[in-house]
Amino acid sequence: MFSKLENLYQFVDKTVEQIITKHPKEALCKPGCADCCHAVFDVSFIEAAYLASFLNSHKDILNEQQQFAEQAALQFEQLIKTGDNPSTSRIRCPALAEDNLCLAHKVRPVNCRTYGTPTIIDGTSHVCGLSGFDSKEKYATIDLAPLQKSLNEYSIELVGNDFGNRRFPIAWVFLRLDYFLK
Repeated sequence: MFSKLENLYQFVDKTVEQIITKHPKEALCKPGCADCCHAVFDVSFIEAAYLASFLNSHKDILNEQQQFAEQAALQFEQLIKTGDNPSTSRIRCPALAEDNLCLAHKVRPVNCRTYGTPTIIDGTSHVCGLSGFDSKEKYATIDLAPLQKSLNEYSIELVGNDFGNRRFPIAWVFLRLDYFLK
């Protein structure tokens, strides 16, 4: 069920590794930084289901992080209600441990995998403010549009158009595990 997603993740990881190898002084992302773990984004159904499957077999993580998931869900709801810009907002990911390491690193979504490298989102270049990449310079970038298109297609294949076209905050995966495991 997840083989296409895992292949996509391998492709993304290799691409990120190539950028890091080419720009080691600029690619400053290291375990424990956790800036990306406070960025606000949602995930495709297939990524949510993949995370849910992982959490279902790691109930200890699910239980330990429940309060963080509840808090993140409330903050996300408030963000939507107020119409604040998600790209400038900060919400702690419920998969983030107290030591600033990801408890679900193995199954992390595409946005997490690409965060420390230059990306293009909706035609606009983005770079982590904590990296050494200069926004005025040109670098190899990862265009997230084709990756998101693939994730959408995989989601539709998995659950059909209604749910496959939806996006979900990671906190909802922690709070509604059963919803994503159907």
